[in-house]
Amino acid sequence: MAEPPITALVEENGRVFIVEVVDESVKIKGIGVFNPKATIDTVEYGKEVQIGSKIFTHLPPRLPELILGMKRRAQTIGSKDAGVLIARLGIGPADVVLEAGLGSAGQSMHLARVMGASGHLITVEPREEHSSVGLENLQTLARALTEFPKHSHIHGMIESSVGEIEAVVNEVDAILLDLPEHTAAIKSVAHLLKIGARISCYCPVSSQLEDAWTACEESGLEVEWAGEVIEREWGKASKGGVRPVNGPFGHTAFLLIAQRKN
Repeated sequence: MAEPPITALVEENGRVFIVEVVDESVKIKGIGVFNPKATIDTVEYGKEVQIGSKIFTHLPPRLPELILGMKRRAQTIGSKDAGVLIARLGIGPADVVLEAGLGSAGQSMHLARVMGASGHLITVEPREEHSSVGLENLQTLARALTEFPKHSHIHGMIESSVGEIEAVVNEVDAILLDLPEHTAAIKSVAHLLKIGARISCYCPVSSQLEDAWTACEESGLEVEWAGEVIEREWGKASKGGVRPVNGPFGHTAFLLIAQRKN
């Protein structure tokens, strides 16, 4: 039996709910008890629907809605950094990409969207409490996209999973690491990179960035960029015009990109 379609309901405050359009009463935290098929199946995209005392806009479940409505356990890599990593590593259709760790799959979802059906995404995660959430988010994404890459998941630390990775692929087009410690991982998997392929490290603190830099050089890779991506939101001013909104600059982590050239 085919799985029911999924859709997005957006509350007036911007909160997004990803809903399975099943023909039965369900309880969704933040919405309440309702029958999704009877309530929203005939509501066109862009139209409003009232459920209980709340008003929602019915929208197609595109990547931004799926990211906002995803289940979360681990801290996720957002679009600000994911977009830069995908662009700088040159990831696209037909690529084989190795990612550790999976976490809640925020970065994996961005990767899957650009890789398409011809790609192969290999994820590695040692913590089942995180991977259970991340894999569920990827399954939801797969149902929303017309194209989804082949996906292989490996449970364990990446440095102790090299044999399992090599049983799946001989070489990769990109490696993305989001780990508490990068040195052992870099030295374990750098040889899997194709000539010209790149590795990225997502480092919450500067000492991790320095350690990753050293490990890349010791593994024969050339560091081509390291730094941070700063984001500042703007909004409409009360007396007209636009200005930066109050709040800090959007620093999330330090990023490092290194390439295998020979």
